Amino acid sequence: MQGKLNVTYQLVCENDVHKEVSLKEIMQNEKVIKLLKSEYAKGLRNLDISTDNTNTNIILKSQKELYEFEADKKDFADLIELAEENAKERKLFKKGYQEIALVDFVTID
Repeated sequence: MQGKLNVTYQLVCENDVHKEVSLKEIMQNEKVIKLLKSEYAKGLRNLDISTDNTNTNIILKSQKELYEFEADKKDFADLIELAEENAKERKLFKKGYQEIALVDFVTID
């Protein structure tokens, strides 16, 4: 196999967050209701807040920076190791950041 791959990866931290909360759960929280009323209906009384779509999920997750490098197609089986080496060369590994996750890889030619 000849050609190149453009590999994208991100660092994985032990404190990363990925949580899904339904809109129904959010709308049942009194603190959220008070905040909505004070922000969007200041000074008004006897308000009821509701929504039509309670199946909507809101995702809270850690924002990640993506890193890229090029690799030969013949090195496809070693992409994770190559990404780790690339991160070490860039000195990206710090306390709590000791793993990588492949996000995408695209054939260049």
